[in-house]
Amino acid sequence: MSQFLMKPKIDFAFKEIMADEKARTGFLSAVLHLDPADIRETRILNSFLRKVHEDDKLGILDVRILMNDDMEIDTEIQLSKLNVWADRSLFYVAKMFTEQIEEGQKYDVLKKCVNISILDFVLFQGEPEFYSCFHLLEDTRHFLYTDKMEFHVIELPKLPAGPVEGCTELELWAKFINAERKEEFDMLAEKNPYIDSAYKQLQVISQDQRMRMEYEAREKAVRDYNQGMYEAEQRGERRGREEGQRLGREEGQRLSRESIAKNMLSLGLSAETIFQATGVHVDQIRN
Repeated sequence: MSQFLMKPKIDFAFKEIMADEKARTGFLSAVLHLDPADIRETRILNSFLRKVHEDDKLGILDVRILMNDDMEIDTEIQLSKLNVWADRSLFYVAKMFTEQIEEGQKYDVLKKCVNISILDFVLFQGEPEFYSCFHLLEDTRHFLYTDKMEFHVIELPKLPAGPVEGCTELELWAKFINAERKEEFDMLAEKNPYIDSAYKQLQVISQDQRMRMEYEAREKAVRDYNQGMYEAEQRGERRGREEGQRLGREEGQRLSRESIAKNMLSLGLSAETIFQATGVHVDQIRN
């Protein structure tokens, strides 16, 4: 029990780590490229986005934070590959943005909304960097349309291997979230006081029996989902191979019949006789 440590990239563990204010401040300063001293206050908000209409999708955010009373931040971790992730994160940010305003209020009440996506899969194929940041810019002159929406994407599989010396603050945090062994956590905690605070929080929640049971249930759910997706892909591939083989056999039989029909035609046999022998339609033979 004393050696057990949760994996920070399991969303349950990440939420509990972000409950520590110092860890939260350090993580946000690294991702948003801010001086920690500029982050005066961070407050965890209700992670359920309200439904305006009954048929609206209900958004559930991993960690939703109000920073300095002028910026709302949605931080999510996704372990399973999801090709529509960009659309999903845009949906959540748009919902965060629009739910800030009530009827009769002016638009100046709207706060900046930021999405931080921590992905355990590759979203941008062919792009080598593990971190990307997006804003709404003009297409050719690249000036900012508005700063009220911002997207940060961390792709964990692209993290560079090797020592932590020379790593940026953001890279250290990404390595911490991706870490699984005590030796990794110890090394990263030595490099950054905010990560050290996150590590201490991780140690505390890892020794809590109730939290451990919740964590393991969540980890099992993720594992079962991934296994289900894998088995579905395997079934799809198997059906595809079987269908391909069937179509191949049918095509081979068709070509064989046509070849026999051509040979019979060259011998001067009638189209009707060839049809009876091969099954190739009379009109096709005549053509």
